Amino acid sequence: EEAVKLIEILKNSDEITDDEIANKTGIRLNNVRKILYKLYDHSLVSLRRTRDPKTGWFIFHWKLQPDQLEGFILSQKRRVFEKLNIRLEYEKNHDFYFCYTPGCKRVPFEEAVELVFKCPTCGKPLMHYNNEKIVKVLTEKVEQLRKELGE
Repeated sequence: EEAVKLIEILKNSDEITDDEIANKTGIRLNNVRKILYKLYDHSLVSLRRTRDPKTGWFIFHWKLQPDQLEGFILSQKRRVFEKLNIRLEYEKNHDFYFCYTPGCKRVPFEEAVELVFKCPTCGKPLMHYNNEKIVKVLTEKVEQLRKELGE
């Protein structure tokens, strides 16, 4: 959320210091710098360093690299697509059991057999869990990303 605010400010400025960003957004200077360095690590912003003649300290001038943004978003989407695809295959290829107690986790059939169909957390009996809704949501998201990525 803070990164979005920061990018909005960068988008509307040719070049801006971290101090000016903090003043305009109300985000703590420490957090502004952390976000800027994360963006810098992904080549989404560039920086120019000058020295303050009075204090001798460095002043960092930041600039958005919009040409890098599209590639970054595409690679992030691809990463999410791959993870969701793996999860979808896992959900499709496993049968799950659950005790239906809040805070307890589903377990795949193989693990349920080893546990003699007793929940490892609360000890209640494990019953079959229908994961069709999860599979449906994952399938929709994977298909949406597949279209967006043109795959």
